[in-house]
Amino acid sequence: MFFSVIVPLYNRPAEIKEMLTSLLDQTYQNFEVIIVEDGSKNKAEDIVNKFKDKLNIQYYFKKNEGQGFARNYGFERAKGDFFIVFDSDIIVPKDYFIKVMEDIRENNLDAFGGPDAAHESFTPIQKAISYSMTSPFTTGGIRGNKNHVGQFHPRSFNLGISREVWEKTGGFKLSRRSEDIEFSIRMINSGFKVRLIPDAFVYHKRRTSFKQFYKQTHNFGKGRIDIYCLYPKELKPVHALPAVFVLGLIFLFMINVINLLTMDEMYFLHMMGLIGNLFLILYTLMLFLHALFTTKNLKVAILSVIAAYTQLIAYGSGFLSQYAHKFITNKKES
Repeated sequence: MFFSVIVPLYNRPAEIKEMLTSLLDQTYQNFEVIIVEDGSKNKAEDIVNKFKDKLNIQYYFKKNEGQGFARNYGFERAKGDFFIVFDSDIIVPKDYFIKVMEDIRENNLDAFGGPDAAHESFTPIQKAISYSMTSPFTTGGIRGNKNHVGQFHPRSFNLGISREVWEKTGGFKLSRRSEDIEFSIRMINSGFKVRLIPDAFVYHKRRTSFKQFYKQTHNFGKGRIDIYCLYPKELKPVHALPAVFVLGLIFLFMINVINLLTMDEMYFLHMMGLIGNLFLILYTLMLFLHALFTTKNLKVAILSVIAAYTQLIAYGSGFLSQYAHKFITNKKES
């Protein structure tokens, strides 16, 4: 089986060097690499050229249109039987292609997705973000893992499709934000066999600061409403949980302020505040203990709590703001 690895790239030359280095160590070598520079100002061409005598690699530069269309650009030029889509900020384990090939053949797959993990070389913040993005106590529980909720939808940091899938679907229809979920839904609706390959994981760096992480997950929340507009049946109650969490935090904050101002005058609100604060303390403790058990690192566990709150608040606020924009503000304007 011949694989085509498609990597869209936008102003991240340092990351692509590490990713390409990991491809040099692959046990299975029957693959090509297609780098699509999506209108970057900080180009990676010189770095990519250093790998041309070590990898079967092509570099293309195109105007900026977003990662979805950059991947399509790579699909159009790919020669493989199966196309593998990676983000530029990953490290690929050396047995990745072996595991993928075995599972594709065993289960007769048309497309697949794989999970992600934190590499030992990652910074504490990157490890904390990785924990948050994969934890069952955050939106990690709905993003896809062995115990994912509902139909599994591959994500584009680690995605594989057959040539037939590309030819029949036309690839990505959205250029940015939830383009991978939309593509996954369309693949499944077209009758293709799609599943998670649990062992086909990659080490995914994601963002290097909580500010970047907030912006990214805020867009994820917005994207879930975008998907709802296209496929209403794909929005499940579990997708709204971060939004409920955000509303709960706001409500609890208001109750605590009122309780401070009124002292013992409003018994019912005092009880509600006590219960809400106790729930938040228990949830925070649960996050910390689970992160400590998972990461075996006290600093990472503390940062994981911050990452989890960042993710839930960002995703939930993005979900709420996009819902208001689509169904309240626009409705009033019309």
